[in-house]
Amino acid sequence: MKRITECRVCGNTEIKVFLDLGEQPLANSLLDSPDDNDPAYPLSLSWCPECNLVQLNHTADPEELFSEYVWVTGTSKTAHNHAASLYKEIAKRVPDLKKGYVLEAASNDGTFLKPFVDNGVKVLGIDPAKNIVEMAIKDGIDSECAFFGQEAVEKIVEKKGKAKVVFARNVVPHVANLHDFIKGMAAAVGDDGLVMIEAHYAKIIFEELHYDSIYHEHLCYFTLKSMEALLKQYGMHVIDITTSPISGGSLVYYIKKAKSEEKPVVQEYRDEEKKIKLNEWKSWEDFAKRSFDHRRKILDILKKASGKTVGYGASARSSTLLNFCRITPEHISKIADQNPLKHNKYTAGTHIIIQNPEEVMKDNPDNMFILAWNFADEIRDILKERFKFKGKFIIPLPNDPKIIENDIQ
Repeated sequence: MKRITECRVCGNTEIKVFLDLGEQPLANSLLDSPDDNDPAYPLSLSWCPECNLVQLNHTADPEELFSEYVWVTGTSKTAHNHAASLYKEIAKRVPDLKKGYVLEAASNDGTFLKPFVDNGVKVLGIDPAKNIVEMAIKDGIDSECAFFGQEAVEKIVEKKGKAKVVFARNVVPHVANLHDFIKGMAAAVGDDGLVMIEAHYAKIIFEELHYDSIYHEHLCYFTLKSMEALLKQYGMHVIDITTSPISGGSLVYYIKKAKSEEKPVVQEYRDEEKKIKLNEWKSWEDFAKRSFDHRRKILDILKKASGKTVGYGASARSSTLLNFCRITPEHISKIADQNPLKHNKYTAGTHIIIQNPEEVMKDNPDNMFILAWNFADEIRDILKERFKFKGKFIIPLPNDPKIIENDIQ
């Protein structure tokens, strides 16, 4: 775990620490047994006075984080719906897609490439997790196991030529070698090609208090200002922005190498960031204070909850929430998760068992703590329709934690 000495985007050496979440395990380092070795590492944030990037102060080894991975995109219905709409959006912007191919960086199981394949578009996915790449290939998605960057792209372009579109969803904030990754994206498309980056938006994190999105995989927390500071170093320009339901709210940046006509929405985002002082030091100082206050409220709710409380969704973000709030099996006895790769494992740091939802619901819990709260509507529907759950829902975020009475009869 290396401590950075300069800003990840602009190289400024005078970055300022504003939030320390304590020593925490790697979010996806689930345990086979609660007695397993369970190392913890520093987890804190800094703000850059030059480009205003919010960023982690330490960098974990990418090989340890991503070479074997437990998040599978296809387990989420929301992701499938977003994949279909994203295909339509890109196809509308690039009408001659079938004359080339689409390249996805960090493609996971190929969920977001599948709509292109289903519509006769050639694709290639690049991902460093061997186990997940194998899933994609079995599902008919042309994929390669590698870390995306300039070297990988040079080999791809030599074999296949430049892509019509290169996109990276929920990955740019994860990348330790950020500049190599962005160079790779620029090199992967021709001068008239389309680059798309989807990333969680620091404005939403700030306004809705998503401190649980801070973990060792997420190195950067971009505003439009800091994203543009990065892209401009490689001759790329944001020309349009849309929104995404993923990660509790993200932005989708549409980017061109050639200076193209910019949609008015881009300037609207710049103006809004300035209006709410999103890129200022005092705003992020306040975010830190609100995070500690939120921890107190969460623990108060769990201590007062009557009956049996279980959790749902052993997501990476839940690891930060559990560890920062010091939630243990005394508060939540077990966690349900639909991903079979997580079943019968234990949460890192807090040692709560993760099981198949059918197994967890046999206990007839009184309260359901929805840890994967960014999929709360989807999870509540599952609990009510499949399991006829009649208890209360505890929703930790966004903003203040809430207890929601069940409307099932």
